[in-house]
Amino acid sequence: MKGRIGRTMSQSRLDVDPLGSSSRSVHFDSPEHMVRALGAHDEVLQVIEAEFSDVNLHVRGNELSISGPADAVQLTLNLVEEIRALAAKDTRITPQVVAQLLRMLGEQTAQRPAEVLTLNILSSRGRNIRPKTLNQKNYVEAIDNHTVVFGIGPAGTGKTYLAMAKAVQALQHKEVNRIILTRPAVEAGERLGFLPGTLNDKIDPYLRPLYDALHDMMDPESIPRLMAAGTIEVAPLAYMRGRTLNDAFIILDEAQNTTPEQMKMFLTRLGFGSKMVVTGDVTQIDLPGGTSSGLKVVSEILDGVEDVRFSQLDATDVVRHRLVSDIVTAYSRWDERRRSAGGRIPHRAPAARRKTEAEDPSPERGA
Repeated sequence: MKGRIGRTMSQSRLDVDPLGSSSRSVHFDSPEHMVRALGAHDEVLQVIEAEFSDVNLHVRGNELSISGPADAVQLTLNLVEEIRALAAKDTRITPQVVAQLLRMLGEQTAQRPAEVLTLNILSSRGRNIRPKTLNQKNYVEAIDNHTVVFGIGPAGTGKTYLAMAKAVQALQHKEVNRIILTRPAVEAGERLGFLPGTLNDKIDPYLRPLYDALHDMMDPESIPRLMAAGTIEVAPLAYMRGRTLNDAFIILDEAQNTTPEQMKMFLTRLGFGSKMVVTGDVTQIDLPGGTSSGLKVVSEILDGVEDVRFSQLDATDVVRHRLVSDIVTAYSRWDERRRSAGGRIPHRAPAARRKTEAEDPSPERGA
């Protein structure tokens, strides 16, 4: 990764000696910016030191000095300059943010990582909702600039969450009069009338993820009032039929589980002053065998249609808790071993037990 981080930043001093070592200094505008850049208990500084172990870092006042091999110093400087830019915009900097900066610097994206990570969509209960990768930023900008946007990518890429943040933002800015959230209740075959309970009882399990996102973005006490007034509507896709949706921000989630007919029905609900965002993951289709996914064919159908945009997100856009990523990786390895064993995988002792047996391979063990 280090060798691919190629930016050259400003606002620093450079001293280079003939032996190939150098020293750079980065000045922060205020003590508060310096404290924010170093992180709680210097956790950010520790991450930088671990990532670039061949450089020396020294903090004095509002200045961070970097010395060591010239190439390593330049790579470290590139990262520190991005951190300085985030600190100047009062962005909370964590080890996770540093990891995102390193990845984007390694990709040498057209935009500075700090520009991507400071595009605020919404502020809710003391935290900002913003894109965390370049693809996410492009997706958000597509929503700003197009009437119908498709966000396609794997779970964890933020496609639904960011769309809902844009919907809440549009409502708060009075760009629309209502938000409509929908998804196909594929597990019930959309035949909700055959399920027990009231309408809310029937649809709640399928729409609960959308409610959860709303609670992250709005005052929870205001949501029932807005729903009662029709300002926010959460309903299964079957309930969109026959309607024209004007002055609304409409989100169709889990769109990979629509048929081509359902997708056409949904898209033709678009009314004046409205915006539509369709999200889904074409690798997670739960439709009955032999049924085509409306999300898979719509890109061919709408190719070249003006004011329609398809935004692709991929595994590099997955933003999750580190432990969740480790769990996903472990399951991927397990699946690979199972496939190699013809669908069956032999029982393996826990790692701690395997280590003990390796250290004490006595014949009595297990006898």
